[in-house]
Amino acid sequence: MGEIYNVRPVNKSLCLQQLCENNYRKLLLLIPNLLEFKRNATGFCVTKPNLHLRIIERAPYTITLELSHQFNRKLSAFLEPAVIIRLYLDARLIEVLRDHERTHVNQAITDPGLSKEIMDYKWTLNYFLDK
Repeated sequence: MGEIYNVRPVNKSLCLQQLCENNYRKLLLLIPNLLEFKRNATGFCVTKPNLHLRIIERAPYTITLELSHQFNRKLSAFLEPAVIIRLYLDARLIEVLRDHERTHVNQAITDPGLSKEIMDYKWTLNYFLDK
């Protein structure tokens, strides 16, 4: 059985920025024409679950979208993990805003003075996408 490792970098803010930049590159490798999409799209593969993309909001420098997989081929199947992502086009990074298990950071941690907890929460969301 595999071991679970907790990644706790010393300079979490720098590592989070690098992680978000790396996730941006990975997402564009996964979906090369992502920046051209104007609405929803589905990626089909015979050997892997379908990848669903839903554009939530498009602005001049950002795109907010939802990514999910359909593990069951039935149309009524539950889509997961339903990750909400914001792409920052000018900075070339992405930030995971929430996933199917975790709410948006602003709702999870309402006290802006809890910067360590906010950073930890954002790290968890974005590290999940990296994997």
